[in-house]
Amino acid sequence: MGWMWTIAGTLNPVPAPDRPDLVAPPVAALLGAFPDAARLGVAEIDPTLADTAEFCAHYGSPLEASANCVIVAGRRGDVTRYAACVVLATTRADVNGVVRRLLDARKASFAPMDDAVSLTGMEYGGITPVGLPAEWPILLSPEVAAAPELVIGSGIRGSKLLVPGEVLAKLPGAQVVEDLAR
Repeated sequence: MGWMWTIAGTLNPVPAPDRPDLVAPPVAALLGAFPDAARLGVAEIDPTLADTAEFCAHYGSPLEASANCVIVAGRRGDVTRYAACVVLATTRADVNGVVRRLLDARKASFAPMDDAVSLTGMEYGGITPVGLPAEWPILLSPEVAAAPELVIGSGIRGSKLLVPGEVLAKLPGAQVVEDLAR
């Protein structure tokens, strides 16, 4: 791979395009067409340790180098718009302020688990911005976009992706949003 992951802890990352079996099908599909795919690493993990705090504690990856992706549903009348918010694990997305306004919604909240899973084709607890539906905006906090290395979900609970923040900012639909994270 040629990439030295300083945040990997005890993980053994390999180039993500070499192991499509370690990511959800929509993630594998994007990796096949994404020019920066070779800059993503993937590492197999125990799926019972996929939640951020448990993952970091067990594998020795720093919490401040982990980013979480949450799916938000914004509603105005009968119209629902979805977006992904990616913020550092040490922060929270401003769903009811910044995200609600960006989605032009009267009400915004975390998408119900069943909706998030069925619409993304990914496992709950492993949802990632990589491979989301093309029409969804991917909202990144500036801290995420500027991070030299991050650990994020892979679309399944049994692995994690390692990626530079600048690569996330190149994803289709990605935009850096000031004040997204609190």
